[in-house]
Amino acid sequence: MAPRISRIASPCLRQLRRETALPQKSRSLTLRAISTSGNESAAVSATRPPIDYNPPTKPPSARPVETRKSQLIRTYTSMLRTTPLILFFQHSNLTAIEWAAVRRELKKVLLEVPLPNAAPGVKPLDIAPLVQLQVLRTNILSVALKIVEFYNPEAAATSSSTARTSRGPIIHDLSEAAYEAVKDADIPTDSSFAQIEPLLVGPIAALVLPAVSPAHVAAALSVLAPVPGQFPAPMRKRSSGFHDPICQNGLSKLLLVGGRIEDKIFDKASVNWVGGIRGGMDGLRTQLVGILQGAGLGITSALEGGSKNLWLALEGRKIQLEDGSKGDDGEQKGEQ
Repeated sequence: MAPRISRIASPCLRQLRRETALPQKSRSLTLRAISTSGNESAAVSATRPPIDYNPPTKPPSARPVETRKSQLIRTYTSMLRTTPLILFFQHSNLTAIEWAAVRRELKKVLLEVPLPNAAPGVKPLDIAPLVQLQVLRTNILSVALKIVEFYNPEAAATSSSTARTSRGPIIHDLSEAAYEAVKDADIPTDSSFAQIEPLLVGPIAALVLPAVSPAHVAAALSVLAPVPGQFPAPMRKRSSGFHDPICQNGLSKLLLVGGRIEDKIFDKASVNWVGGIRGGMDGLRTQLVGILQGAGLGITSALEGGSKNLWLALEGRKIQLEDGSKGDDGEQKGEQ
């Protein structure tokens, strides 16, 4: 039995048969068109800029700037440098519908957070529309964390080994200098990267807040990581969508592992402490002022107590001496 031609190869053979069936004149026209297009491509290539030309929007890079990984590194480094509060969650195979349900309920509770008190004449800023829950690439996030913590662009700009162009040294996050700085970096055990690296295992999602707001953290945790008594989940009558099976399935696949607040690494318990600050940042400032005032009063009382005790001791000795002198005078008068 003769071998059968696969279905994929049959269209190619039909195209080849049609080309061989063309008349001689049509075949010559086809070859002429091919040669003309080749000349045109050569002319276009001659007018192109040289390979080493780099426009201002695409500076020289150690990695291809067109690839998605490079763009993600830029995005993550910018996020880490400009975002004061990031909470990290491990997620496990959430579907698109589950992500949509979780984000819907998260947005609903954030919009219910009351606006903070502002100065007279200043409109308070509502950060709820700016809060994002996004999925991150764990390996690229680790590289971005290394660049943010261990790469110093100012030191690289003064180094003689840094590549330079007519516009200055190449010191951006995708440069060769950044790559060499983080490739063999000596990571101290007390560094932020060493503390957060064990937490970044598996698929990671991040809750990004543009400001440190304990009220918004508490609202987000009541949906993403409820704690009975501290961050209670929404009631069914108030938020029926939270108790929907799709939303509950998505939330069951999320696990809070830690956070990065003001360039400091926090574990789950510390994140819960930040969310439990009553009164937000204003309440925390009030507590700090109370602690400082209490410490000042304690120091003042201690200093006053020492001087007061010394004064009482001297006064007691003075009274004792006066009583003794009066007793001696009385004895002398009695003898006379």
